[in-house]
Amino acid sequence: MALAFCGDEGNSTAYNVDHGVLNNGCFVDALNVVPHVFLLFITFPILFIGWGSQSSKVHIHHSTWLHFPGHNLRWILTFILLFVLVCEIAEGIVSDGVSESRHLHLYMPAGMAFLAAITSVVYYHNIETSNFPKLLIALLFYWTLAFITKTIKFVKFCDNGVGFSQLRFCLTGLLVVLYGMLLAVEINVIRVRRYVFFKTPKEVKPPEDLQDLGVRFLQPFVNLLSKGTYWWMNTFIKTAHKKPIDLKTIGKLPIAMRALTNYILLNEAFEAQKNKRPSSPQGSGSIWRALCCAFGRPLLLSSTFRILADLLGFAGPLCISGIVHNVGKGNNTIRPQVLPVLDLAGMELTFPTVAHIVLNLILFLSANNISSIFQTKIYNKIMQLSTSNMSMGEMTAGQICNLVAIDTNQLMWFFFLCPNLWAMPVQIIVGVLLLYYLLGISALIGAAVIIVLAPVQYFVATKLSQAQRSTLEYSNERLKKTNEMLRGIKLLKLYAWEHIFHSSVEETRQKEMTSLKSFALYTSISSKFFSFLIHCSAKGLKADFSPSVAFASISLFHILVSPLFLLSSVVRSTVKALVSSFCNCNFRNNADALLVLPPIPVISAFLFFSQPLKVVNRKRPAREDWNNYTTHTSRPINITEPDDFCVKITNGFFTWTPEGPPALSNIDIRIPQGQLTMIVGQVGCGKSSLLLAILGEMQKISGTVSWKCQEWEPKKRGSVAYASQKPWLLNATVEENITFESSFNKQRYKAVIDACSLQPDIDILPHGDQTQIGERGINLSGGQRQRISVARALYQQTNVVFLDDPFSALDIHLSDHLMQEGILKMLREDKRTVVLVTHKLQYLPHADWIIAMKDGYIQREGTLKDIQKSETELFEHWKTLMNRQDQELEKTTIETKTVLERTNLRRTMYSREALLKDDEEDEEEATESDDEDNLSSVLHQRAKMPWRACGKYLSAAGILLLPLLVLSQLLKHTVMVAIDYCLARWTSDVFNHSPYSKVFSILCCLGIVLCLVTSIAVEWTGLKVTKKLHASLLNKIILAPMRFFETTPLGSILNRFSADCNTIDQHIPATLECLSRSTLLCVSALAVISYVTPMFLIALVPLAIMCYFIQKYFRVASRDLQQLDDSTQLPLLSHFSETVEGLTTIRAFRYEAKFRQKLLEYTDSNNIASLFLTAANRWLEVRMEYIGACVVLIAAVTSITSCLYSKLSSGLVGLGLTYALMVSNYLNWMVRNLADMEIQLGAVKRIHGLLKTEAENYEGLLCKCSFKGCWFISSFPYRGEIQIQNLSVRYDSNLKPVLKHVNAHISPGQKIGICGRTGSGKSSFSLAFFRMVDTFEGRIIIDGIDIAKLPLQTLRSRLSIILQDPILFSGTIRFNLDPEKKCTDSMLWEALEIAQLKHVVKALPGGLDAIVTEGGENFSQGQRQLFCLARAFVRKTSIFIMDEATASIDMATENILQKVVMTAFADRTVVTIAHRVHTILNADLVIVMKRGLILEYDKPEVLLEQEDSVFASFVQADK
Repeated sequence: MALAFCGDEGNSTAYNVDHGVLNNGCFVDALNVVPHVFLLFITFPILFIGWGSQSSKVHIHHSTWLHFPGHNLRWILTFILLFVLVCEIAEGIVSDGVSESRHLHLYMPAGMAFLAAITSVVYYHNIETSNFPKLLIALLFYWTLAFITKTIKFVKFCDNGVGFSQLRFCLTGLLVVLYGMLLAVEINVIRVRRYVFFKTPKEVKPPEDLQDLGVRFLQPFVNLLSKGTYWWMNTFIKTAHKKPIDLKTIGKLPIAMRALTNYILLNEAFEAQKNKRPSSPQGSGSIWRALCCAFGRPLLLSSTFRILADLLGFAGPLCISGIVHNVGKGNNTIRPQVLPVLDLAGMELTFPTVAHIVLNLILFLSANNISSIFQTKIYNKIMQLSTSNMSMGEMTAGQICNLVAIDTNQLMWFFFLCPNLWAMPVQIIVGVLLLYYLLGISALIGAAVIIVLAPVQYFVATKLSQAQRSTLEYSNERLKKTNEMLRGIKLLKLYAWEHIFHSSVEETRQKEMTSLKSFALYTSISSKFFSFLIHCSAKGLKADFSPSVAFASISLFHILVSPLFLLSSVVRSTVKALVSSFCNCNFRNNADALLVLPPIPVISAFLFFSQPLKVVNRKRPAREDWNNYTTHTSRPINITEPDDFCVKITNGFFTWTPEGPPALSNIDIRIPQGQLTMIVGQVGCGKSSLLLAILGEMQKISGTVSWKCQEWEPKKRGSVAYASQKPWLLNATVEENITFESSFNKQRYKAVIDACSLQPDIDILPHGDQTQIGERGINLSGGQRQRISVARALYQQTNVVFLDDPFSALDIHLSDHLMQEGILKMLREDKRTVVLVTHKLQYLPHADWIIAMKDGYIQREGTLKDIQKSETELFEHWKTLMNRQDQELEKTTIETKTVLERTNLRRTMYSREALLKDDEEDEEEATESDDEDNLSSVLHQRAKMPWRACGKYLSAAGILLLPLLVLSQLLKHTVMVAIDYCLARWTSDVFNHSPYSKVFSILCCLGIVLCLVTSIAVEWTGLKVTKKLHASLLNKIILAPMRFFETTPLGSILNRFSADCNTIDQHIPATLECLSRSTLLCVSALAVISYVTPMFLIALVPLAIMCYFIQKYFRVASRDLQQLDDSTQLPLLSHFSETVEGLTTIRAFRYEAKFRQKLLEYTDSNNIASLFLTAANRWLEVRMEYIGACVVLIAAVTSITSCLYSKLSSGLVGLGLTYALMVSNYLNWMVRNLADMEIQLGAVKRIHGLLKTEAENYEGLLCKCSFKGCWFISSFPYRGEIQIQNLSVRYDSNLKPVLKHVNAHISPGQKIGICGRTGSGKSSFSLAFFRMVDTFEGRIIIDGIDIAKLPLQTLRSRLSIILQDPILFSGTIRFNLDPEKKCTDSMLWEALEIAQLKHVVKALPGGLDAIVTEGGENFSQGQRQLFCLARAFVRKTSIFIMDEATASIDMATENILQKVVMTAFADRTVVTIAHRVHTILNADLVIVMKRGLILEYDKPEVLLEQEDSVFASFVQADK
């Protein structure tokens, strides 16, 4: 028709304007060019002039960055406009091909419109980032003109009878609508911003985040194109390649994504739910309703985009069908194929953009926000936990960390996967319908297979879930045992119990490996069902199917595999999230107001409810009934007591658990204001409990606790400086631990350091008081930890100070100095109220008020004179304990200024430096050292791909599995390509189907078998490697010398067993399999395309170069971000565990708000790292998708060209296009898996670094085979005679000696006392007997045998020692006393009676089988030390060593123990190392040590007679 064409023929009627200019098609098309030319001429000069300015570049000035109204709608409409214009151009080209002449007006206006649309959006972006809206007037004119001209064209189409049957009519109508909507958007900008036609334009500031230059995460603020392509990440990725990424590089989190913002948002939603449903219970349903209210909108929007993206994904198979169908017709013209090719490329280019906008909305608006919200809410409830929950074993720090790390993660992953719940079923239904459209009734075979396999898949998924749950349970149990083993490693070595705990850990590991094998097997089976599905469906095709149908169907099956396989995982994730929300809800609802936690503890990722551990309080013996607690007569209160007091408890009854009996009963006390109050009493009488009851940490049954500040305020108190009996330290610097969130005052800080005698310790630290204290103060001695804890209490400017047994880990000189300079001078002289719990009765004369406790009630309170008058018997008892001869009880102090050595700490620091020097000499050892756990070193480890670690991992698989793994992978992918090639040939051969059918069936069966073999080979390789590495690591660690544990942080070793073993167990095999599969699939896909169309190789070169540089830049950034994500998560989890352990201290100081603020900072730091990591992954994915789209476009064009000119079969065209569609996905996963593998292989490197640790020499020189050697070993030691000859020992070969030329002789049965200042070598002396230190000169001879010649196991098993730090293991009392199971019950009861614990254990349910919680937390510190004494008594060896073993025991119990030791062990050699010198006055010999030398060596009475005796001065100071 004349209107449709306007060529260059001379007689064409298309140039006729007799019926009006507007009725001429050429003129209307020419008119449509005018607006586009206008825009290009107007905008290009502005863009050219402004192009060099900073505002038009990628890096934008934050101060002018602002989105105009309708920003997102404008970008969406522009994208749609560009797509429609591409279709119009394609339609014009196809229409132009009908005649021989060219009709430019058919596609030239559309081409100009395309250029103008791109120019308009570039122009708009520059104006927007410059915040100069007046220049938008050009776009207003453009949209108006374009709308008018396109409307004229559309009206003329209608006048000439062109309708919906014509594609041109539909496209023109769409363009009219789009230009009209863009015009409306432009008018709306004028209406809102008032930049023209109004007198006063509206001034709008950029978002608050952009005014802060610290915000670097720009995803919420950039335009839609940059959001979809992550263009704003380009600068970041390039910068990451030049220098390491750290927290400063990634900056702050935007305000809308911060934990506090989202916490407030969800809280408001919760309150709204409560107001709507005031009567309904607040359960897990309320959580979901609040979450939907707060985050439902972005979730709904993202779900809509997800479904849209999935539907667009089906365009590829349909386009393949169209192209192959047209090629198969033998049409020799190229133009009919152009439209489907362009459609295919267009869909491939549009799909990733939409998909990644979806992921952006899900990940950045929902998942991380929700995770941070729940972490914050859990932390707030932790702050309200009852102390009894922790000490009674009902809730451990590990369980709370699981709640934080796992349950919140489950909820986060649910919101990430939530849209799949409804998007995947839609995708499956649409896929099946399209298959039915292509195949007809044959498609129902595939659907039938899906239905049949659904129950099988559910069964396998259930088994997978069970296997993973049991794996996690066994893993937790193994880690718990490993943790206890490492914490008590010194005790295990001294008692030669390594094999017991080694066997226990190995036994649990075997159970874990069994679960891992089940998991591997079911994983292998589950991933093969869909290969079988595709095989059966392909077999069900009609006998006369065509290539177009075959390859479109295969592409559809490839699309359907993912949703079918992942749907069960999504459902499981949903169930986990529901359970997690229920557990979170239980935790929050039941932790209020210091109540006991619910009886359903949260355990693991799969969260199956378990019965709680039945634990009772053993800090106080259980009573038969409560009546026994009320029978004590009330103590008469002195009417003359002063009214000026700080705390008053009236008729108080306190308990640890609501069901249990009172631990404190009938408490009536008054603590004077501004005075020093001391609380004394025997071990386990309730002294520490009384402090906790005053602080509100115990549950009150009855009575009142009143605090007095200015006026009476019952149940209210201010900040209390509290130093607990077990020192609690932050994982921070020494200075930060002492100042403890308070402002720094240099003068006060120095005074506190001097009072606590910390300056000598600080001087030898590597960085002084800026040295980082490790986890739980792991790199400090017990006394140093105690003094830093006390220093914190002294530094605070609080009116009240509580000190719980601060002298327990200090020698007499440090105790005296702390008492005089710290407590008396700094605290009492400042009129501060001080409550001191102590066993050192020699300090009682300094007390203004004394509270004596016994069996959980107040025995007496008053001044020392009051007690002397009214409680003569008690006063005389104290005098006896203090070894006083006079009645004045006045303390004589010896002012001696000595430089105290800190050998233990110096040893640790020197050893650490020596290790670092050794590592520097090794080339690759540096990266394998444990310093990688340090944040700064981790971020700067930017080595190349760790091929050596990969080789070590694979070599550990063995000589059989490794070739099987490689060959099976290669064979599997070869067979897969052969199957598709066979299908291509089969569908092209329309005459003979029989041979192809047989070959196809054989190849499919072989492919399924190889898939199963490959998967099993990968999993079994992983299992064999992890089993070998864990066994080697455990053997090396448990046999390592003690100096290794002193110089290596415990957390670092434990991370090897937990995080690194978990990585090797579960992550590396999966990543290795995925990496090999995606790499081989990508290579095979490119090989097939190149085989089908060799011309593709020309285009492959630039694409390969581009892909190489993208992955190179991505891997560097991804590695840094992954390590940053991990390293920011550790402080977050550490903060939770620190808070749980120091809950009492934090609440005493009233520092809850400060610690909540720290949590928000840690959470935001972790979230920003996580967001950047996710953004980097999306950045890569987008670029791989676009490279894949280019591959599809090039493959389609070259295939069609080859088909037309080289007579290529349509089957091979379909084969090439089918593979091309999958390339982008393979490329993306290949690069991501490569980056993941690089990070995960770091675990292998770190474990191999520890495997190089030298073990102790356990072999002895004495020949076990000889009769004489056997007799010696079996009876050693039979007398207990010790000869020390010229002994010199050191802790390492490159350290100074700690004992120098020591000579001594100890006769059988003698009782030896060793004393000396801190660091004099006392403990080193005792460790030398066990060969725990390096004896480089001299020897120790016991009963005539040089101990250096004895097997280490034999030596240590025949000696007994009690350490200063009490160590108990979780289990039973029987296990703690006799883990070797060699003793009878009567022997155990005898040892408990000696240790004064028989009455305590008898009162417990189960007696010897009563439960001991982790670390013995359900016993007091003193009781734990008594248990350790009983453990040593059980062994009944000839030589018995006590290393300051009674530091936490009251004097009365200690005196009883000393007498028992002297009588019960009359025939044994006893070596006692003492802080309290009076405990060794009855010894046969006394050794006084100083700086590794024996200063004095004689009987105590002889030394006391000498005036200048150091021992005499010690005794005098101890009075």
